[in-house]
Amino acid sequence: MRDTKHLEKFAKEREQKEKEVKLFKSKKKAVEAGANGTLEYTIKEGANKDKIADRKILKKSS
Repeated sequence: MRDTKHLEKFAKEREQKEKEVKLFKSKKKAVEAGANGTLEYTIKEGANKDKIADRKILKKSS
């Protein structure tokens, strides 16, 4: 009896978590590329100061 209670409780909790995850996934919206200046970000400090962050600069630093 005790084992089935734990299994049933676990199954209910897991089902609830799956529902929550499903709801949160459907609420997410796509991000607009370039919104709020994210596409052409200017580096403010360091060796590449005042340069626009592009793939060449970002690959060198990583």
